[in-house]
Amino acid sequence: MLRAASELKNIAIAATDGEIGSVKDLYFDDMSWTVRYLVVDTGSWRPGRQVLISPHSVAGQPEADRIRVSLTREQVENSPPIDTDKPVNRQREISLSQYDQYPYYWEGAYRWGPVVYPGVPITPLPAGAMADQVVAGALDGGGDPHLRSVRDINEYSIAANDGDIGHVEDFVIDDRAWAIRYIIVDTGNWWPGKKVVTSPEWIQEVSWADSRVYVDLSREELNAAPEYVPGQPFERGYETRLFEHHNRRKYWERGAGG
Repeated sequence: MLRAASELKNIAIAATDGEIGSVKDLYFDDMSWTVRYLVVDTGSWRPGRQVLISPHSVAGQPEADRIRVSLTREQVENSPPIDTDKPVNRQREISLSQYDQYPYYWEGAYRWGPVVYPGVPITPLPAGAMADQVVAGALDGGGDPHLRSVRDINEYSIAANDGDIGHVEDFVIDDRAWAIRYIIVDTGNWWPGKKVVTSPEWIQEVSWADSRVYVDLSREELNAAPEYVPGQPFERGYETRLFEHHNRRKYWERGAGG
């Protein structure tokens, strides 16, 4: 299911034995554009504390008002501490993975390392399945991961290959693979009242220092694309029209989790 990242903000997190807080942010890696962690504020249960929860812990698809996780309150309380004011380095991620007994997403052939989707048994790599091997190879070797905050990326400028078109308003997340499938763009003064979407796969470059995203599309191409209407569900028919308009290969036809 595809849903806006903003819909997950402040949504409750329910452990197996009670609620533990709510989502305050999402951390994604800027190489595969995959959500790696939910940043959860434990609120009145454990005031002043924030924890990282991997999508591996998510039990089923997120509901309208809560995300259920296969963790107990005690497991969350005893998880390795984090400081959200500092970058999450690979050593901290290793500690989290070892504590939760999840595979390392940066080691393997798929988007989630040795598994296609988070929270599923390890699946052998089928012959010819290369969809995410570039991503996995790029992350291999350690060092600081390329983790970014969804909250921090909002309002980044978006530039087509022939000029600015607007700014980042939101993201659309596949809550099975936890992949960021689309960036919702508010076209601002360029096309007043119109919103369009672009895929992270169509990005040429992100200038993190300048808060600017460059996409490999023209203004005309974006303006003529199927319009995004806030509040309407992302249906496969709309996605098909979008990819066919841009003459791009559909992610759901690639296999291995896309």
